[in-house]
Amino acid sequence: MSEETKLRLGGMALRNGLLVHGPTHWAAAIRNPDGEIEVASGRKPRMKGPVEAVPGARGVVRLAEAMLVIPLVKKQLPAAQLPFQNPQVLSSMAAATLAGSLLRRRVRGLRGDALLAAVSLAPSLLALRGGDLAAYHGVEHKAIAAYEQDDKADARDAAKEHDRCGSHLMAPLLTANVAGTALLRKLVERPTAAHGAALSLASIGLAVEVFSWSERHAGSQTARALRVPGHELQRVLGTREPTETQLEVGRAALAEILRVEGAATTA
Repeated sequence: MSEETKLRLGGMALRNGLLVHGPTHWAAAIRNPDGEIEVASGRKPRMKGPVEAVPGARGVVRLAEAMLVIPLVKKQLPAAQLPFQNPQVLSSMAAATLAGSLLRRRVRGLRGDALLAAVSLAPSLLALRGGDLAAYHGVEHKAIAAYEQDDKADARDAAKEHDRCGSHLMAPLLTANVAGTALLRKLVERPTAAHGAALSLASIGLAVEVFSWSERHAGSQTARALRVPGHELQRVLGTREPTETQLEVGRAALAEILRVEGAATTA
């Protein structure tokens, strides 16, 4: 496959496999309890309309579409284990919610907002450090990077950090959330849950726009600086070097997405 026809791929690590997003389809591969590789694929749901052209809103729509794929994966691959499908992680989410509620009452100002943002990261960090999720996150990056580099490249030789990882959303997302919360408190005497939800959506939209800008200007010093926190998060916490059996699952997911996207372009 030539450089001009390379697909723009994304993905999400599962606890026992990999989900890959293509332009029009998704594909997933898992290692089931019997040790066999199971593969499934399908067309991605699309949310169309004028909002697709609105900066900020279009990022929220794209993320919503990615979330809509998850139940489709579970339907076709019941043995697939989702990132937060773990009792410890669910307990951590509940604890983070409780801790956030206490922080809102006891710690005010920018310091409280920053602490609240940090606490909200705890479930994600716990999910990454438990089981094989970090290794399959590495599989995701290595499989996609090998495909993007060269047709003969193998995933085992690719880097486990990637420029399009969702970790690059974290710094702008947290910054926007903290700054937005501080601004909201100045403009609104008693912010409600609706204000909080609107702020969260706006922060996500802004983070995605920063992410997209960094990709379009990948060679600039600003883009490189914006990616430093994400790369460090991947290097230290988010990814782990996978085993050969885990890489096999990644290769199966990649082969399936290329198969169904190829079928889509010739249909």
